[in-house]
Amino acid sequence: MPQPKTQRSADIIREGNYWMLHSHEDDSEPGGYALRQWCNPMWIGPATGPYQLTRTQALLIASEKVQSQGAQDSTASGVTMTIADFVKRKFVPEHVATKNSSGRTHYQAILKHVITPEAVDQAFQVDAQSSRTKLKAVASWPYLNDLRLVDARPDDVQRLIAAALANGYSTQTATHIRSTVRAIFTHAQKERCFSGENPASQVWPPEIIRKEAHVLTLAQAKEVLAAMRYPDKEIAFLAILTSMHLSEIFGLQWKQVNLTEEWSNTDGEPIPPWTIARTKHWSTRRLDGARSANGVRNLPITEALRPVLLALSKRSQFTGPDDYLLIHHAGNPISTKHFASHRLKTIGKKLQLPWLTWQVFRRTHRTLAQEFGVQGIAHASFEIDSPSMAAKPKNGLTFSASG
Repeated sequence: MPQPKTQRSADIIREGNYWMLHSHEDDSEPGGYALRQWCNPMWIGPATGPYQLTRTQALLIASEKVQSQGAQDSTASGVTMTIADFVKRKFVPEHVATKNSSGRTHYQAILKHVITPEAVDQAFQVDAQSSRTKLKAVASWPYLNDLRLVDARPDDVQRLIAAALANGYSTQTATHIRSTVRAIFTHAQKERCFSGENPASQVWPPEIIRKEAHVLTLAQAKEVLAAMRYPDKEIAFLAILTSMHLSEIFGLQWKQVNLTEEWSNTDGEPIPPWTIARTKHWSTRRLDGARSANGVRNLPITEALRPVLLALSKRSQFTGPDDYLLIHHAGNPISTKHFASHRLKTIGKKLQLPWLTWQVFRRTHRTLAQEFGVQGIAHASFEIDSPSMAAKPKNGLTFSASG
């Protein structure tokens, strides 16, 4: 009975920013029926960037890799293969190479905590001399380079996790390290280079410790506000008294603010007396006027907030309907990209509140609202001087500032 004939062929294909070698085997039956079996793609090298390869260069490298791969596979097995060897010869070209760009980047970063960064560069064919990686091998780190696959134990994985946590890495990074080791041995099992239970599966992932959600007490809020100046103080007031996001505060225009006892109208939308109509968000690229699913949200201007907004409205310029409440000296709106938050860190350090962030002010609003009610926050909390009109920039504009 005639036997099927097997023909092997391969080709270099560019996938995203990388060259990949795709090979297949065609079994031809006597009757003319052909069965094609695709093999796992092999990662060859970068197709873009400073170390990019041309297609011709990629073909030459692929040829060398196929030849060396065949020679190595005929002499090595899971009994003698180290983890570094397996990562270089099989895990990266057969498993990591099948992932998308972000997946390959993730593995490349996390593997540097499993085997030495130099070994990872070799596995990904990164020139060690021209490599821009900032991570170098740590002498005391329990790398798994020379550990044979068959000798790996749960304690080896546990030491990696312990080292990561002891060196200040987050529990999330430690969890990624465990998951990567688990993926290595899962692939080794699939390729019959390792048998038995996956050592990483026997190690519990580190418990994720949630950071405490800090809030300001009334006394702390008064201290922080008293230490602030424009525009920090105005932002803090608005965040505490309205729970607005930074982008919403930066996007506020005067046509959205009604500082009178009468109803006003903005773009066909009526605004009640002493109310902020929150409808827009400022970003560094555009002003997004799209409404939220709940439409326009009217925010009452409390007694404590009125002096702040009234002081801003008395600027000598830039108080027209389309001007912004918080501006630079040239009249441009303040954006999150250029907003200097280091002043807030300085205040937090001075007042022994190192956890002070802009999110803390919004959380403080929710806490105070639960304790006093939304209307009660103003009456119970902020008996401090409102921002003064003292600051006068060189161009003659008057801005609100701390007294």
